[in-house]
This record gives sequence, C-alpha cells and structure tokens, in this order.
Amino acid sequence: MDVTLHLSQDPEADELLGRSPLAALVGMLLDQQVPMEWAFKGPRTIADRLGADDLDAHDIAAQDPETFAALLSEKPAVHRYPGSMAKRVQQLCQYLVEHYDGDAGAVWKDVSSGKELLGRLGELPGFGRQKAQIFLALLGKQLGVRPTGWREAAGSYGEPKSFRSVADITGPESLVKVRAHKQEMKAAAKAAKTAKAGHPAKAPKTAEAAEATEAAEK
Repeated sequence: MDVTLHLSQDPEADELLGRSPLAALVGMLLDQQVPMEWAFKGPRTIADRLGADDLDAHDIAAQDPETFAALLSEKPAVHRYPGSMAKRVQQLCQYLVEHYDGDAGAVWKDVSSGKELLGRLGELPGFGRQKAQIFLALLGKQLGVRPTGWREAAGSYGEPKSFRSVADITGPESLVKVRAHKQEMKAAAKAAKTAKAGHPAKAPKTAEAAEATEAAEK
C-alpha cells in the first residue's frame, strides 16, 4: 500500500495515510463529528507525538490509557473529543493485535469477496456498517483493494463518479463536492426527523434523504 491520497489536504499527513494501513483505519475511525481534514490529519499527529514515522498497533494497544488520552488532548487536539477517541483508537489497535497480530493490512489481505471484506471491517471496534462501507469504497476506489463484488458491498458509496464520502476525495475540488453532499444529507435528515415527529415539514423523497435518515439513526 503506497499511493497518494488527499484526504487531509496536508501532504505529510496524506503521505502517511497512503502507505500505512493502520493510519488509514485510524483516520476513518476519527472521521465523525469533526471536519474530514481534521480527522485524517489525526494519524500523522499521533505518530509525531509518539516520536514515530508510522503508527504501530502493538505500541498503541500497550499505551497507558491516561497517557495516551493526554497525548491526543495536547493542543491542537487530535479530535473534538480526544479522550473518548483515544479509547476507541486503543480498542481498535487491541483488536488488531488480538486478531491480526497487529497488521492492519491483514484485514483486507486475501479476502475472497466484497461481502467478506465488509464483514471483517464491520467487526472492527468503532466501525458500524456505514463506516465499514465507506472504508471499503476507499479501498476499492483509491487503494487498489477490489475483491469480487466490492462495489455492491460498499452500497451507494461504491458507485463510480459519485461524491458521497471520503472515498471520493482526490483533491480540493472533490472535497468541496463531498462536503456539499454531506450538508445535503444533514438537511435531509433534519427534515426527515421533523416529519417523523408529526410536523408538517416533509422530508425530500430522494436516495440522499434515505441515506441521510439511515445515517442519522445510527
């Protein structure tokens, strides 16, 4: 795994994401309730604060929880909720150590189908179905991991030439399009919630609205 990604819009952070399976997984884990660039810059920041050139699952799993939380909380914080996310990052690394000997890339190595890959990703701590599908789409679209049926397993996120998620970000222009799509999803989810509560506002009957409603309920 050695490709050029543009998820954080920071060259050094993106370089790490493109060569480190664990960094990519941690970035995906952090991608919630903060801007996408902030989330995917996190792995580089963590590595720097650990004095390393890459993330190591064994090392992170063995860190004292309070010390690791403090490391993520240093300003600028790695996440809006650095304490809780530090716990999740450690849980992810502990799982990888237990099930894959700390090798994050082994999660998708030698999988026979997109369905199998989705199942493996969905078993990772902090990865619900939606996050698993987005990461599967990222693997397929940008990282060359394309087992049979990967697009179908990724759902709408696997659609070619779409701008639904980080899987579709290849530069500043596509980042703007993905962000616009996310804003549309939030608006649709809000409208759907209002309609469900019995208010007169109606949710847009579109695929985006359904996707937004599903995301809001997760």
